[in-house]
Amino acid sequence: MISSLRSRCNRSFILLSSTRNFQFFSTTQSVSAEPTSIHSSKNPKPQPDQLHFDPNTVRETLSSYCNDWKRAFEFFNWVETSCQFQHTTDTYNRMLDILGKFFEFDLSWDLIQRMNQNPFSRPDHSTLRIMYKRYVSAHLVKEAMDAYNRAEEFGLKDETSYCNLIDALCEYKHVIEAQDMLFWKNKDSGFDKSTKIYNMILRGWSKMGWWGKCRDFWEEMDRRGVVKDLHSYSIYMDILCKSGKPWKAVKLYKEMKKKRIKLDVVAHNTVIRALGLSEGVDFSIRLLREMRDLGCEPNVVTYNTIIKLLCENGRYKEASAMLAKMPEKGCAPDVITYHCIFASLEKPKEILRLFHRMIGSGVQPRMDTYVMLMRKFGRWGFLRPVFVVWKKMEELGCSPNESAYNALIDALVEKGMIDMARLYDEEMLAKGLSAKPREELGTTLVRRGPDDG
Repeated sequence: MISSLRSRCNRSFILLSSTRNFQFFSTTQSVSAEPTSIHSSKNPKPQPDQLHFDPNTVRETLSSYCNDWKRAFEFFNWVETSCQFQHTTDTYNRMLDILGKFFEFDLSWDLIQRMNQNPFSRPDHSTLRIMYKRYVSAHLVKEAMDAYNRAEEFGLKDETSYCNLIDALCEYKHVIEAQDMLFWKNKDSGFDKSTKIYNMILRGWSKMGWWGKCRDFWEEMDRRGVVKDLHSYSIYMDILCKSGKPWKAVKLYKEMKKKRIKLDVVAHNTVIRALGLSEGVDFSIRLLREMRDLGCEPNVVTYNTIIKLLCENGRYKEASAMLAKMPEKGCAPDVITYHCIFASLEKPKEILRLFHRMIGSGVQPRMDTYVMLMRKFGRWGFLRPVFVVWKKMEELGCSPNESAYNALIDALVEKGMIDMARLYDEEMLAKGLSAKPREELGTTLVRRGPDDG
């Protein structure tokens, strides 16, 4: 085990192949602040100088257990106590994010107090941003606002923290509370004319899909004398596209040109999408050439937008050709590029070929990549490709979340493999993840972990 661990450390990347083959700690021990022993008579305890960890290695290891907070926390404590690793603010923040995901907020605040006692890992704005995000994602809005007030303990109650709280509220669709906080609860905060904060709330209404509220808030910005910047226009053009009015976004784009507002790549990307929806993808390609002539270099989102438009119009060969040419243009494809094409392909062999090509090119799949492909194969009744994707996920050290488990279990149930489906159902429940109710497995309620009763 030590030699295996050492070789992974040499690559500065500790990712374990499966959560069922966890090698750092005993699965029978409870989580505590004490280090977990990994030695035995055949495996002597490593001395502190035998293993060397750097912050990136520790962070990657924690990330590999982002769906298993107990084991992540065991490793977090073990690497500090047994290997004398000095945790940084970054590694603390990663652990806090994992704890918050499982609503371990009391333990999170204990960890923040530990941070505050160490001059090398003091809490920063990212620390509190994680707390806001995790509270709001659990719809604990009052607790998120209390966390903002506690920011004063760490000298962090300032405009950055305020923006982070507003952003978290808008990100998780608590826009009403964000707007009330700006207009009423903190109206004397000095931030009531901040274009940045208004843009966050405008984007929040967009996430809600409340197009009437978007229009009202857009007009409210004028009534309150808030200066609209390029980002404001970009957000509102995106809203017009999403609300089924791409021609209005194009009209707003033409108004911006008349006002000589210089568009950046983000604004151009929005207009490219609007043009593709209202006038056709060929007009989008024309704008791509035009933005290059204006000295605005396209980015990966630009190409992703056009590739998606091509796929939506059934022009798969052109989409594949653009994918192949992207590196030549100095813009390497990302995981979203491949997602656009995965969504349009209808043959398992083609999808798996592209999937392996993506990994071979250095683009790492995300969890939603695995879930999307497994659901697609499962829906078509192909079980072998589901396990190909699942195995690759384990090989790359990605700990499955509840969506991945549910996609696999659904595919197994669909093929009548009830006993195997039940094993995976029990495995995910043991990790504290939520399983869907399934009559075939005899489950009628969405069950939680043992701590939830």
